[in-house]
Amino acid sequence: MGAIGPSQIILIALIVLLLFGGKKIPELMRGLGKGVKEFKDATNNEERDDRKVD
Repeated sequence: MGAIGPSQIILIALIVLLLFGGKKIPELMRGLGKGVKEFKDATNNEERDDRKVD
């Protein structure tokens, strides 16, 4: 098992495009971005809370 190469990334991108279509992909990425942002915010809030307690 080696690292993922460019051909595998292209294949995965084509499969995603076929499954969701061109119009849904920006929506999916926007939702993914919001989820990552909320996760980072929650992690930062936990770190701040831990510093206040110590």
